[in-house]
Amino acid sequence: MKFKNYISILLLLLVSSFTMAQVTFEAKVSKKKLGVNERLRIDFIMNEDGDNFNPPSFSNFTVVAGPSQSVSNSWINGVRTYKKTYTYFLAPKKRGTFTISQASITIDGETYKTVPVKIEVTEAVEVPKDPNDPNYVASESIHLEAEISKPNPYLNEAISVVYKLYVAPNIRIQTPGTIDIPTFKDFWNQNIEIKELRLEQGTYKGEDYSYVVMMKQLLIPQKTGKLKIPALVLDVPVQVPTNRRDIFGSRIMTRVNKRVSSGIRTINVKALPETGKPVDFTGAVGRNFKLNVTSSKAKLDASESLQIKVSVKGNGNLKLFKLPKISLPSSLEVYEPEHSEQIRTNLSGMQGSILDSYTVVPQFKGKYPIPSISFSYFDLDTKTYKRLTSEEIVIDVVNGPSSSTPTSENSTVENNKQAVVLNSDQFAFIKTKTNFSNISKTHFFKTKAFWSLLLLPFLAIPLAIVIRRKKASRDADVYGNRIRKADKLAKKYLKGAKKSLGQKEAFYIALEKALHNYLKAKLLIETSDFSKEKITNLLKEKQVEESTINNFISIIENCELARYTPIDTVTMNEDYEKAAKTISLIDKQAR
Repeated sequence: MKFKNYISILLLLLVSSFTMAQVTFEAKVSKKKLGVNERLRIDFIMNEDGDNFNPPSFSNFTVVAGPSQSVSNSWINGVRTYKKTYTYFLAPKKRGTFTISQASITIDGETYKTVPVKIEVTEAVEVPKDPNDPNYVASESIHLEAEISKPNPYLNEAISVVYKLYVAPNIRIQTPGTIDIPTFKDFWNQNIEIKELRLEQGTYKGEDYSYVVMMKQLLIPQKTGKLKIPALVLDVPVQVPTNRRDIFGSRIMTRVNKRVSSGIRTINVKALPETGKPVDFTGAVGRNFKLNVTSSKAKLDASESLQIKVSVKGNGNLKLFKLPKISLPSSLEVYEPEHSEQIRTNLSGMQGSILDSYTVVPQFKGKYPIPSISFSYFDLDTKTYKRLTSEEIVIDVVNGPSSSTPTSENSTVENNKQAVVLNSDQFAFIKTKTNFSNISKTHFFKTKAFWSLLLLPFLAIPLAIVIRRKKASRDADVYGNRIRKADKLAKKYLKGAKKSLGQKEAFYIALEKALHNYLKAKLLIETSDFSKEKITNLLKEKQVEESTINNFISIIENCELARYTPIDTVTMNEDYEKAAKTISLIDKQAR
């Protein structure tokens, strides 16, 4: 009997030791059913230390805190108890039934996995208003608001949206994390940069609060009607005071993560009035607009260039409309305008100016009027349309070839010609009386002039033979002729630029015009078709070497940049020589 008892005790000890040595790894959740507005705690617990812990993906949840790690190691009556836990706090993204997949860990070379856990997420539930609950305190103490400058703007009128995070005095927050950044699909928008997040003092619903400006946006509505301004969603780490106190009597703070949203706001965008709308209205909306049209020169010679600048200055949607075009006589060659902007953007809108600069080159002498142009905009102060009109400009070209096209004034004179009435004194200017005198008789025969003219053809024959041989030799030199022709062509086109050496602006305008005129003659393209890609492709088709093409493009770029950078005479001479050499090479290489 005693022997059987010993066997039973021995078996019990073996089973106990085997059970104690068994490794466990499991997942435990705080609840398996929760509302979409609640939080879920999940613990991954193991009884032996391990490596390479891999949590699940949590694809249907947002990790608001974790992983936090805790370890418990104790000895009781000689028995060791070990527990290691990884803890996560999760927020569901939507309603439904979801499965939290397996987590894994490696212990003593073996891989262990947890059992998947099913979680049911229901609609939002009413959270008990427990003043001791840190989550409730946090939800009542922080608020995210979208403050809109004007809820009923006109179409194309600028408004501002400022997202402010209000914080009650009794709690502290850390830097919030952005969950969802709004996109403004029905607006032109520009983000106003915030250099640093600063805590400022203010009020929220009549109570004293601190606030932090999280985002600033300038919006210009592009549609009429009710438009939605999307919400900004933040995850805010909050330090909430508890009922416990430390040894010095101060409240102990506990940390919770709170997700806050500004909510979707709606504004009503009004259409611009149809009454009094000008036919040339292009959508400009703002205040204090001014139109200015100027010419860099009032008097110049043919083939010289001048700049005509059209600018609008004021406060409004400057980036969203086009400037009016100028109308020029056909005898003035005009290039595509260069557009530039000097605009400051802040919460009050856009302030500054936009400019179109036209390069104009007259071909013939004469006086050319530049007609006045008009610009219309909707004035937000008076709620009416306003029209601005420029003054007429007259360009006087004093030197140059005359135009073969008759002016309208000459045509009028020719149409009004009358028959000439003859009178009896019409031949009075002819003299009918004279005094004759004798002249001495001389003979041309056998004079020096006679013998010179007689012998000159015989002397010219050898000279003509020599000249003809040299001409034949020159004509046979095909490569040399191409070089001479190319050099002559380069000098022809760069003649105007050479005259302007030393005058930076005039030189580079003339050089750019010369390059364009050469391309027009060589590649048969118009000024409006000029682009670096098209020029490169056409020159490649003409079998021009790539290095020559690159040199030509670099000269064009130099002309564009030189107007805005300081340039000395040495650089201008280098650019002139480079242009002459490049034109010559293109003419030699082109097929």
